[in-house]
Amino acid sequence: MNYFSSIGSYAIMVKEVFKKPTKWRIMKSLILKEIDELIFNSLGIIVFISFFIGAVVTIQTALNLTNPIIPKYLIGFTTRQSLILEFSPTFISIIMAGKVGSYITSSIGTMKVTEQIDALEVMGVNSLNYLVFPKIIAMLFYPFAIAISMYVGIFGGWVAGVFGGFLTSANFIEGLQLDFIPYHVTYAFIKTLLFAFIIATIPSYHGFYMKGGALEVGKASTTAFVWTSVAIIILNYVLTQLLLG
Repeated sequence: MNYFSSIGSYAIMVKEVFKKPTKWRIMKSLILKEIDELIFNSLGIIVFISFFIGAVVTIQTALNLTNPIIPKYLIGFTTRQSLILEFSPTFISIIMAGKVGSYITSSIGTMKVTEQIDALEVMGVNSLNYLVFPKIIAMLFYPFAIAISMYVGIFGGWVAGVFGGFLTSANFIEGLQLDFIPYHVTYAFIKTLLFAFIIATIPSYHGFYMKGGALEVGKASTTAFVWTSVAIIILNYVLTQLLLG
């Protein structure tokens, strides 16, 4: 019963976010701050993880394609498909659910504990719009981060494959070009946008409606990460069935 009431509360919160908007002059600076905090400050970890994921996928594929009949360019093909379809949009989103989600929950939760949210309400400000809406808009730029992740991941795969002696650069590039379907990139970006909305709103919900003191802020951050990850995994399955099935 608590599960369904939480979903209802979450839906009400999302609806309230878009009511009584804050003045654009103030909102603009809030959005720019959130873009810097949520997207630009996450690029370092995204690039680092993506490079080594691409490298590992290439090495594992190369070590399993030991039959001399199987062409080497399939290593590049497998790396491209794995990164574009799954690793970059989904795996990186789960990492972001931990990094960005924890920041969102803890920042809003701290404001709740210190009664700053109550102060906003007293001043007649829609606190949900003021706090959550900039995060949703900032996360619309998340697909750009995933595009960088795809590029860096494929580059990492090329470095591992060529300098590891598993295949030539020409073979890897041939695999990248083999049977490329542009719709797969579109599918990845559709997933990414929906994941971005989840990453922005579920942690905000857990931060905004948390009860207790400073200790509960940490617990709310952990809970938010778990539920955000679960939502991403379930939505990933549903979208794969709908868009690729």
